[in-house]
Amino acid sequence: MSATYRKTSTTAANFAPAREAYEQMVDHLESPAALGMTHVELEAYLVDNGREMQRRMYQAHLDLRGAVERPVRVVGADDVQRSERRRSTRGLMSLLGEVVVPRLIYQAMGVTSLAPLDASLNLPDDSFSLGVRRWVAEDVSCGSFDDAVERVCTRTGARIAKRQVMEVARRAAVDFDAFYATRPVNDVRKETAALLVLSFDGAGIVMLKDDLRTDTRKAAERQKADPRWPKRLSKGQKKNHKRMAQVAAVYEIAPFPRTPEDIIRELRPVQETTPKQARPKPIDKRVWASVARESGQVVDDAFQEALRRDPDRTRSWVVLVDGNKTQLAQVRMAAERAKVEVTVILDVIHVLEYLWKASYCFHKEGSPEAATWVHKRLVMLLSGTAASNVAAGMRRSATLQKVPRRDAVDECAAYLCNYNHLLRYHEALAAGFPIATGVIEGACRYLVRDRMDKTGARWSLVGAEAVLKLRALRHSGDWETYWKFHMRAEHQRNHALRYAAGVIPDPLKTAPQAQLRRVN
Repeated sequence: MSATYRKTSTTAANFAPAREAYEQMVDHLESPAALGMTHVELEAYLVDNGREMQRRMYQAHLDLRGAVERPVRVVGADDVQRSERRRSTRGLMSLLGEVVVPRLIYQAMGVTSLAPLDASLNLPDDSFSLGVRRWVAEDVSCGSFDDAVERVCTRTGARIAKRQVMEVARRAAVDFDAFYATRPVNDVRKETAALLVLSFDGAGIVMLKDDLRTDTRKAAERQKADPRWPKRLSKGQKKNHKRMAQVAAVYEIAPFPRTPEDIIRELRPVQETTPKQARPKPIDKRVWASVARESGQVVDDAFQEALRRDPDRTRSWVVLVDGNKTQLAQVRMAAERAKVEVTVILDVIHVLEYLWKASYCFHKEGSPEAATWVHKRLVMLLSGTAASNVAAGMRRSATLQKVPRRDAVDECAAYLCNYNHLLRYHEALAAGFPIATGVIEGACRYLVRDRMDKTGARWSLVGAEAVLKLRALRHSGDWETYWKFHMRAEHQRNHALRYAAGVIPDPLKTAPQAQLRRVN
């Protein structure tokens, strides 16, 4: 049987301003003036005035809650009962505009006050609603702080300043580490045959002086003290103003056996007509970056993420690196701590860069002869020729041809010899392992460079870390899940933890039913 509720005079009075706004809108839309509006003007009118009507409805509902709130017994986490109560209000900046929340506050001597109605609404501890916080977090993860201020102020009813946007973004990212640390093991697909791939890289972010690492800050101060110090810094000078963000990626991918010819075909220009094989795509990809944590900690975090996916260590683990010695040492130590065997592979694209530079010692840059030189040695490496033998061959050629400038040849040869054990590409191709770091390169570009490397930008450590976390959540496809986790964490942090045994009394459940009388 359907049922309706007879509204009391108090309820009707609460919603009278909203009804008034609605009637005013209807009257205007029926007027001759509205009939002459373009659709653009009509939309603007409905958005602006409709938002105000919604704000009044929001306020009316909050007033109704305050009116029906009844006294309850309130005991804090300190086991002290708050026996004194008084009526109070607090402001809330919502997406519809500013509203006022009336509620009862419970107090006792020497302890903090508690407001159960705040808990039932899951109000944050600052003046911005979680809706505003989400809007700001999404905007900040895509564009600048100034752009976020403009979008919030023009597209919602909220008003916020740039400094407040930065603080709201920081608060929005506060549960990032806890979210990933507490994720269940079974939240990824059971792809036992898929490879488990880890990859790491670094990207520099220009920081405020006080947030640079100690050695970098001292170098920047020495540089600035130099009388030749320019207002516009060159590429090399900018290094002393950057702090390195460690980027990590963990994903799964089906094995994809290939031949050296397949790799050469993939590296050819796009105008080649030979069809390429359909490659398997990464699944359950998670990427993130941190400028606050040490690089070794990020590597350890990546191994913990991999262990969450393969706790029994039964799958093939592949680690793709670019040859950074510190990074390699951290990978080895993390693998030992995780008690897992990993196959470390040096990115073939980095090897190619060294080969191209060496080729220009023998042939003109951009010439077909240089391309042929690179092609021959790449095929040798992909086919199983020891990297040390390839290095010895190019050194002999440079000596026999009496190459006048052979620094790039010696540098390439040293690179190949140093990482000979990581260049067993023929084995990796036969096993279907990836040999290029495209995923982590893309993560560096999206997470860091596209957002953080803006001309003239100088980042605080807290601000940069928050933005990196928010961008990582979006890029990894975890935004919706994280936000639900964040709202639960906010309720626990701001409300449940302040009450005895975490039990919050419900100030509305005890309200007498006569306030809203049911009629059939």
